[in-house]
Amino acid sequence: MREVLREQDPDVALTDWDNPGLIGGEEGARPPGARAARGPGERPGAACAALRGDPAAADLPPRLSLFGPTRLPAEHLAVLGALAEHREVHLWLPHPSPALWAGVEPLRRVPQRRADPTASLPRHPLLSSLGRDVRELQVRLAAAAPSLVDHHHPLPDPPATLLGRLQHDLRQDRPPTGESPPRPDDRSVQVHSCHGPDRQVEVLREVVLGLLEADATLEPRDVLVMCPDIETFAPLISASFGLGDREAPGAETHPGQQLQVRLADRALRQVNPLLDTVAQLLELADARLSASQLLDLLGSTPVRRRFRLDDTDLDRLRELVVRSGVRWGLDAPHRAPFHLDGFPQNTWSAGLDRLLLGVAMAGGSGEQEWLGTALPMEEVDSGDVERIGRLAEFVDRLSTVLSRLAGEHTLDEWVAALVSGLDALTDTTATDAWQAAQARGELADAARAAGPHAAAVPLGLADVRGLLGEQLRGRPTRANFRTGTLTVATLVPMRSVPHRVVCLLGLDDGVFPRAGVPDGDDVLARDPLVGERDPRSEDRQLLLDAICAATEHLVVVHSGADERTGARRPPAVPLGELLDAIEATAGAGAREHVVVRHPLQPFDARNFTAAALAAPGPFSFDRAELAGARAAAGPKSSARPFVTGPLPPVERPVVTLDELVTFLEHPVKEFLRQRVGLSLFAGEDDPSDALPVDLDGLATWAIGNRLLHDRLAGHDLDHCRQAEWRRGELPPGALGDAVLTRVLDDVEPLVAAAAPLRVGEAQDRDVDVSLPGGIRVVGTLGGLHGTVLLRVEFSRLAPKQRIRAWVRLLALTASTAEPWTAVTIGRGTRFGLSRASAGPLDPAQATDVLAELVELHRAGLREPLPLPTVAGHTYATVRRGGADAAAALEEALRKWTSGAGAEQADDAHVRVWGRAPGPGVLTAPGGPGSEPTRFGALAMRLWAPLLTAEDVVRL
Repeated sequence: MREVLREQDPDVALTDWDNPGLIGGEEGARPPGARAARGPGERPGAACAALRGDPAAADLPPRLSLFGPTRLPAEHLAVLGALAEHREVHLWLPHPSPALWAGVEPLRRVPQRRADPTASLPRHPLLSSLGRDVRELQVRLAAAAPSLVDHHHPLPDPPATLLGRLQHDLRQDRPPTGESPPRPDDRSVQVHSCHGPDRQVEVLREVVLGLLEADATLEPRDVLVMCPDIETFAPLISASFGLGDREAPGAETHPGQQLQVRLADRALRQVNPLLDTVAQLLELADARLSASQLLDLLGSTPVRRRFRLDDTDLDRLRELVVRSGVRWGLDAPHRAPFHLDGFPQNTWSAGLDRLLLGVAMAGGSGEQEWLGTALPMEEVDSGDVERIGRLAEFVDRLSTVLSRLAGEHTLDEWVAALVSGLDALTDTTATDAWQAAQARGELADAARAAGPHAAAVPLGLADVRGLLGEQLRGRPTRANFRTGTLTVATLVPMRSVPHRVVCLLGLDDGVFPRAGVPDGDDVLARDPLVGERDPRSEDRQLLLDAICAATEHLVVVHSGADERTGARRPPAVPLGELLDAIEATAGAGAREHVVVRHPLQPFDARNFTAAALAAPGPFSFDRAELAGARAAAGPKSSARPFVTGPLPPVERPVVTLDELVTFLEHPVKEFLRQRVGLSLFAGEDDPSDALPVDLDGLATWAIGNRLLHDRLAGHDLDHCRQAEWRRGELPPGALGDAVLTRVLDDVEPLVAAAAPLRVGEAQDRDVDVSLPGGIRVVGTLGGLHGTVLLRVEFSRLAPKQRIRAWVRLLALTASTAEPWTAVTIGRGTRFGLSRASAGPLDPAQATDVLAELVELHRAGLREPLPLPTVAGHTYATVRRGGADAAAALEEALRKWTSGAGAEQADDAHVRVWGRAPGPGVLTAPGGPGSEPTRFGALAMRLWAPLLTAEDVVRL
């Protein structure tokens, strides 16, 4: 009908727009320029006159049939009336009640909805609450075609089930009487109340399998699943159905995985990645362009193909973008609307400058040369050169595309800009070439539908978003229904097509029916006529059509409880009305007979208990969840230990110094990494999109550690300040100045304290120590000034730093037999500075102690040693002070269990000993010796020699 209108008059006006009565007689209600803003939805008066005057004006056969409408707009009725002047026009209308049809008297004119005399005619409550659309269509038809002739095509009587009785009452428009309750085995109407969308799909799968098992004649094509919010449920349905190997029926998978599912009516941007790119470009046109937004766009399939990026490239680019400090904004001018144009740091321009300079000015990690406001990125690999080039090209092209999407343009210009953006940013394989054709076709259709206004009327970004949002949203499609698969669609395309089983999924309160809030400038919605569009009424009519389309079973699945709290949720209002009608039809107990409340978890025992969930046998077919239910019902047992006993020893003739040091800093973590091969490193977080305003402790430490390193490398203070500003990790403006001043107040005393010990240039020394038993310890030590092994830490001086310096001193002394001193300087526990000094040592003693530590390392690779660093240091310190083992253990347990940094919460300890491991880790008895616990013996073995040789002072 739209094509018929376009052929006759592509620019016909809304004839009553200038009539004050249409808008309630209000002066000025019609906006300026509205007379010129005429589009494809206008009244087809001239076109209809042409159709009446010349029947050959439309290339149509002498007989037309239109199937399935429950609502027809006025313009469609006008066109049908004009066509009916010279042709037979047949409307095949699904109607729930021939009795109601017969009771509606034709009206000469269409009344206002508030004065509709037919509103009180329906006697059945569902026809009254859900059937307004089809009743109002009858009124509009009678007014538009007074000579209308109707003919009813009756259906066979429904079966004597609860569903059949409900449908029979609807056909007769008879109030339900509630004379007889449903039979106990009558499951023709089922309402399943679940916890959230995930559980809804799981329950639906079990219900469908149960119906297929109970009736050998039922096939998947006889089952229709309709869902008002298909985009929410589509990934859940894809994960629950059709993933099994059909060639391996005996495989241990859920039987539902063997059911093939066809998803229809998906939004175009969900099925066509190029149309998703169009939607993303419109979203980015006035967005902040954060790091995550652009990286997500770059990672989409058509864009990554255009720039020849694989998964490794994307992961590396994500890491580089995070390190370069990009947060949001193309450049400083792009931040002007947010009044941050004076702060160019953390923009894409600043980050790319750092990356590109890192390629062009590659140097050592201690160099600090910059160009303008850009500091070259350190540690840019040769393999990153091409990646960074492609990233820069992507950002440049995207910037060009987005510049064309700013301001107001005609629709033709918007379409041209979006097509140009697709050409610049995307590519497809030959197999997926249809995606490009469809994307360009959809954009062209949007312009074509606007007619001559596409080249004349300027539109803003919000207008284009709304226009194309309608174009790209999910809509009824001509999918291949009833092809042998289970069909899942929206409520629209198949709502009136009879199926043996009709399932309604996701009828949740707040989702169904749609809100239907009219636009503020919709003058027709102020006092609508009978038959004018109302989304809430449309959804209600769809539910009524679905009820009438089910021939054997009607299954409704909804969220009846919160998936987090378990609190009951009310059903959607139309579903509540259906339950009320069922109760009125079959008596007070019908609601409890129909509604099934499901447990939260699929492994709940009720899923596998006969008749527990209104099924004659067990409700669930999931064998994996059955095993879980049996395990949950079985005897409880404590968690198995991470290792049941020591592993075989590792014969390693060479131990690197770094491996030994990291092990003694954290024995359990290094057991997992060095022996088990399990890393607890979680990787980089997603890029932060917020400017660094309030830095956390770790970010502040990183800045301080870097400034300390640069100052010790010989860079002057102002040079270091300028370099740090260019990294983009400081808050903007005065906030950054405050952070930098506070951090430098901690850095400069460390530099001053280290100055007397930093004699000459720092030297490196290789160490190679041969120990009894043929084991060698090898490595390289830096930070040697004269005979001092110096390390300056921005961290607070803690046991970890002290054990590191101790092991390095032992290796250096044992290797060179020279009198070395290890000095470690760090911040104090609460304020000031602390310095730990050890040495010189006797070379033979150093060799013996190092051999003992290597043996401890060897034992720690066979099993997790109960030797937490801080607790072990505390125990040894208290024991060395003269306290008994019980007092030392009490203090160690306090460190193990108390405070924000309690070691029992360490990830490695949790992995080995479980969540919140108790004091038993430290109190387990040990072997013969002076310490009653194994922890105490290990702590003294590690820390006693260090505490004897070390001197810690506060500066």
